[in-house]
Amino acid sequence: MESERRNSNDSRMQGFRPSLRAVVLIIALLWVVVVTLYGLLKPISNGCVMTYMYPTYIPISTAEGVLSAKYGLYLYHEGWRNIDFKEHLKNLKGVPVLFIPGNGGSYKQARSSFLPLLLVLLIVNNSQVCYSIYGVASKGCLQVRSLAAESERAYQGGALEHTFYREAYLTSEEGGNADVNDFQLPNQYANRLDWFSVDLEGEHSAMDGRILEEHTEYVVYAIHRILDQYKESHDAREREGAAITGSLPKSVILIGHSMGGFVARAATVHPHLRKSTVETILTLSSPHQSPPVALQPSLGHYYESINQEWRQGYDVQTTQTGEYVSSPKLSHVVIVSISGGYNDYQVRSKLESLDGIVPPTHGFMISSTSMKNVWLSMEHQAICWCNQLVVQVSHTLLSLIDSRRGQPLSDTQKRLAILSKMLRSGIQQSFKWRSQLFWSTRVPFKDVKYTAVSQDHTFSDCPSSVHWSDDVPERDLYIQKKTVNILAMDGRRRWLDILELGSNGKSHFIFVTNLAPCSGVRIEPGSQTEQASPSALLHLGPEEMHGFRYLTISVAPHTTISGSPPTTSMAIGQFFNPDEGEIEFSPISMLSSRHFHEDIFFKEDHPLAFNLSFAINLGLLPVTLSLKTTSCGIKGSGPLDEGGDMDNTKLCKQRCFPPVAFAWDPTSGLHIFPNLYSETLVVDSSPALWTSTGAEKTVVLLLLFIFLIPLQLDPHCSYKASLAVSVTKAASRYLLLYCPKMFAFNVAVLFFALMRQAHERPIPSILKAVETNLRIPFPFLPLAVVPILFCLFFSFITSQPFPPFCSFTIVSITCYLLSNGFIILLILVSELVFYVAAYLHVSVKRRWQLRKGNFFFLFLQWFMNLSSRFFSLKVVRILRARPLFVPIFMAIILSTFVHPALGLLILLFSHALCCHSFLCNSLTASLRSNVRKKEVDDRSEGNCSSQQVTSQLGSLSKENRPSYSQAQEDIFHQRHGLLVLHLVAALMFGPSLVSWLQRIGMHKSFPRFLDSLLCICMILHGIFSSESLVNSSLPFPRILDQEVSLSFIYLIAGIYCYLSGLNMVPYKAMYAMGAVSIISFASTVVQVWTGAPRDRGKWKPRRQ
Repeated sequence: MESERRNSNDSRMQGFRPSLRAVVLIIALLWVVVVTLYGLLKPISNGCVMTYMYPTYIPISTAEGVLSAKYGLYLYHEGWRNIDFKEHLKNLKGVPVLFIPGNGGSYKQARSSFLPLLLVLLIVNNSQVCYSIYGVASKGCLQVRSLAAESERAYQGGALEHTFYREAYLTSEEGGNADVNDFQLPNQYANRLDWFSVDLEGEHSAMDGRILEEHTEYVVYAIHRILDQYKESHDAREREGAAITGSLPKSVILIGHSMGGFVARAATVHPHLRKSTVETILTLSSPHQSPPVALQPSLGHYYESINQEWRQGYDVQTTQTGEYVSSPKLSHVVIVSISGGYNDYQVRSKLESLDGIVPPTHGFMISSTSMKNVWLSMEHQAICWCNQLVVQVSHTLLSLIDSRRGQPLSDTQKRLAILSKMLRSGIQQSFKWRSQLFWSTRVPFKDVKYTAVSQDHTFSDCPSSVHWSDDVPERDLYIQKKTVNILAMDGRRRWLDILELGSNGKSHFIFVTNLAPCSGVRIEPGSQTEQASPSALLHLGPEEMHGFRYLTISVAPHTTISGSPPTTSMAIGQFFNPDEGEIEFSPISMLSSRHFHEDIFFKEDHPLAFNLSFAINLGLLPVTLSLKTTSCGIKGSGPLDEGGDMDNTKLCKQRCFPPVAFAWDPTSGLHIFPNLYSETLVVDSSPALWTSTGAEKTVVLLLLFIFLIPLQLDPHCSYKASLAVSVTKAASRYLLLYCPKMFAFNVAVLFFALMRQAHERPIPSILKAVETNLRIPFPFLPLAVVPILFCLFFSFITSQPFPPFCSFTIVSITCYLLSNGFIILLILVSELVFYVAAYLHVSVKRRWQLRKGNFFFLFLQWFMNLSSRFFSLKVVRILRARPLFVPIFMAIILSTFVHPALGLLILLFSHALCCHSFLCNSLTASLRSNVRKKEVDDRSEGNCSSQQVTSQLGSLSKENRPSYSQAQEDIFHQRHGLLVLHLVAALMFGPSLVSWLQRIGMHKSFPRFLDSLLCICMILHGIFSSESLVNSSLPFPRILDQEVSLSFIYLIAGIYCYLSGLNMVPYKAMYAMGAVSIISFASTVVQVWTGAPRDRGKWKPRRQ
């Protein structure tokens, strides 16, 4: 008997004991979270220079209104002196630019209000520390000069100095032609920029769709108010008889950071916006494809509607019969999206892309890593103050101004061409050995200008004022080696025999220099000229050199060099075979490099360029590439890190120029890794999404330059490279990239578990149901792999590009496993709370019953009798007869008029009370049954007959029977499953609830209808769900001669949630929950209305 009681307790607690696979998943999940937090909190050195400012904010008067009372509009003025606001506004005559802050930001960027995510970013730059909290710089932060301050400096200082390297141009797909591409940038700016900014009270627009809509409405009003202010200022000057120059602005340039960029796009298609008042939009780290935290249904729906309007806005307007009505609504709008690259972990480059939203003829996306004169990846906040980017953007905006009218150019293609020339570089976005490679900037190279002309004419793009001295040495130099070194500006011309030096497969030529354009070096294969800019690289393939015998390199004499001493000017060229620089890293070598480092030796006389091919995309699995200089051609010099001679070590560092790596990714473009001695190679790619395209591998061009200074004997350096996977970077990027996918997978895991509960009898615990679905091969493989195969099949029938199969499958299954671990962790925590509370409740209740006769108990009984008058009231009696009325009423009212998450909290409280009640009933019945069995056992041991034992067991009350205890426990398991499902739904509404809490005390509007409707459906489903509905068939047509049960509905809902996760739209999992809720509630109503038996398929006791 004792063993039977122990088995009964073990059976009751079986649902609380996780299996080994569940423990492994929980440990893996916690490890990923810890490593991710470590990677996020670790300071990042981005190389940005701080930009300082002395701001003054002039308020712009606005009309009375709800939004105007809450938000504000300000004009920025740079300077520390006090000014007359009215006089300053009266003299407005520049080009209006409106800056829209992002999530949690403000016009001053110096707020310390309520913060949603409690995420503190430590930005360390030039020994200066600035704390910023999720887009809001604290008041203790150093003041930084904004775009407005730098644009004023750019206007006063004039246009950037013209250089002579290759510029980016519009392709034929982007509407480029000879007239557009030959458009010259201005040499002097025609007008200044007037910067306005909206104060959005630091609200968190990335978390709530309603807030995003209100911000859009106010930005539309601000645009109209800005243009009206210019009209008022013009009229005021006219009344005073002041000289009137220029024309009134008809449009406003919009600059948006983070969610402000999407608000700018939403305002452009707003029905109340005046026509053609927005023609140019520039966004900084703004998500365009979907929200960064796409959990709220109304937020995702608003994004979809705005993107759909933009797609339709570029279509020609026609009638139903196909007759032309008007040109596209957005034909005059140009937009550029600037991403922060791989260091921006809040908004990924995939979300910032304009593909599928804006045609190439009206916009493009560019990463800061491939942006001219920037070449840096930066954090989400640093993109607003990084001086390299701010300066380039300021000059870009000033270049858009028409010199005749003093306002932005009206021609769309010319504006796009200017944006392309000022922001893009001449570097190809995909690496091929046969392609021309050009780039420019301070770190580490600059673009070169390549001009192909006929063989009969040779000309230079250098201005006529640049002239090389005729006093040059008598003889030229004929190079006999495949590597040519230029150590001094001697004015000589180097001749290289292409046929001789380019033999034995070395048919490619690469040239690297840091000489100034037009005054430094000139390369001429026959009649082709190349004007090189400082730190430039030129690659010539066999096609470019075909038909020519010699390649000449002309070097300017010393007299033409200005600035740096001649000893710092140098160059190197080499004929090479691309196949000799091919190095491939297999998946096994990349994965095993964490424990077994793979060393690669680059001996002396190595090629200048190496093509490293990684089988696993670096956006998914970043690697740390370390390079060490082992020798530099000095006799007797050992490795630098092995305690060699200090003089030799210093000399080697001077002789061997730091290596550089270039990585190309189809999503985020070009990534540059300068001074690559120890760097983690990572690209901001999303290789494992349904919408991902391109190959699995990443190609990296590694350049090992050997720059020399005079008096050095040997021009060659050798290197030792080691490769290792960066675990922290990989885990951080994994969770940040695919966390939205895991939210939808969480709901899918719960629906699959509820399917298991609805299918099996007796009802298993929700923990056991989740663990059962993890059994390999069945049912794990069908549940985890079939949706992936469906995605591939759908891509095939719709002629969409296939995602990379291996990475897509592996990452999706891994996300599904981690989601199982998260759900198991939620279940264990909630079950622990319920079991502890139930055991305490039963224990206290038993002790209470043992003390019925004492004075304290009698006093409490007397007090409760006095309070019986209150319970005898009619209202109280009605409520006690209908206990579900109060939670239903409160939850629906809160979901409709306050916030949906509050209604779900009421539902969770109702679930918790039900679970606690049923678990207490089960434990009480089990304890009573054990006590009665113990008494029977004692009597049987006292020579009682078996008939007496049987009669005693038969006399057990209904509450003491094992079937009753098991029935109560089954209802607990069912309610517990619904509680965890609705808890996940409440967590998905959590960010929106945080943004709502921030607005307490301010004007608040009603929740969106879609959110309220879905929450009300879940409330009705959770409260009216019963065991009889789980066991019954639904009123649907039979499928394959089988009745449609609730388990089938759960299966379909789980697959839909899985597909939503694969498509990175987790908010659509709410639609599945709403649909299941409607079906369950409707089935309950039909069941009650038709009088269907509620005990159909009732559970039968298990045999002991």
